[in-house]
Amino acid sequence: MFRLKKSDNKTIEVDISTQTFIKIAVLVVAMLLLVVIFRKTSHALLLIFVSFFLALALNAPVHAISKIIPGKLKGNRSLATTISFLIVVIILGGFIAYVIPPVVHQTESFISAAPRLISDFNNQTGAIGHLIRHYHLSSQVNQISKQLSNRLHNVGGVAFSAIADIGKSVFAIVTVLVLTFMMLIEGPGWLRKAQKRIPNQYHDLTVNASNDMYKVIKGYVNGQVLLAFLAAVLISPMVFILHFSYPVALIVVIFICGLIPMVGHTIGAIIVTTVGLFHSFSAGLIILIYYILYQQFENYVLQPKIQANSTKMSPLLVFISLVIGIDFGGLLGGLVAIPLMGCLRILILELFKMYGLITKKEFKEAVEVTESTSGNNN
Repeated sequence: MFRLKKSDNKTIEVDISTQTFIKIAVLVVAMLLLVVIFRKTSHALLLIFVSFFLALALNAPVHAISKIIPGKLKGNRSLATTISFLIVVIILGGFIAYVIPPVVHQTESFISAAPRLISDFNNQTGAIGHLIRHYHLSSQVNQISKQLSNRLHNVGGVAFSAIADIGKSVFAIVTVLVLTFMMLIEGPGWLRKAQKRIPNQYHDLTVNASNDMYKVIKGYVNGQVLLAFLAAVLISPMVFILHFSYPVALIVVIFICGLIPMVGHTIGAIIVTTVGLFHSFSAGLIILIYYILYQQFENYVLQPKIQANSTKMSPLLVFISLVIGIDFGGLLGGLVAIPLMGCLRILILELFKMYGLITKKEFKEAVEVTESTSGNNN
């Protein structure tokens, strides 16, 4: 029992039962446990979430492949999923086989040449020695050479750490692929079972909202993949003309960056321009100008046509969701923020319509207006 005394000397008594105290204590403890569990399993939950998003994105291609399989196996979802994953693994394996050997070779060359470089610094001979003596850089060079020697002595530990990080990344990729594969196969069955458990008064809301959400994710993924593919195709000729090293790897980088909305091409331009500057200053400047011109062409010509009906959101809402997503989950958060915000928007509108806050006509008009303006997203 609590007693509260007011200014007029009146006392208000509030009775709180022991059972209420216990419920509040259990609720607080449960919330703390959920926070601890979430923090401990955040990496696993992230892998599951990525797998779920990929499963939604790949559902349409898998369904299309299942329809074109000839014979008695036509419509076999397991076989279609297997074919899709074989294509993904072959592409990913080819990219790794193309990129990793040159990187390893260049790393070995640097490690082999490092002792000679340190010796030239210490002895200050040749052109390097003349430059050092002319600008009185002996003390700075000695300090740099000592640091480089220490780094080379620790190269084994660094290499082991790098191998461990690569191992973790490979494990994460394999885990995501396996989870996505299983979700694609079992997902439709789970969905049918879940729909049977929905109460009748919420059945229409759930079905309509889930269908609209799936359309948003499907449209967003298809639009971004097409834009990324066009970016890789239209920028790749300049990469070959300028004779960049490892052009295929750069094309893949352009494609991956193109999948990231709004900021992806900025990241891609920085990476490709940096590679070009190592080749020559003129090559870096040319590819930067070309990339900027293509980005403007995509923003004002390609994207309004391709993404006009994908996310059904205004540019302001797209930008807000992107900022929140990047702040919360980095580039991965930015990649999934827009379709998630689109799904949340649809769910809110469906609830408004269900409880009579907006009419069906207003709901339809709001969606149509948003669709017409969403094509200006940058």
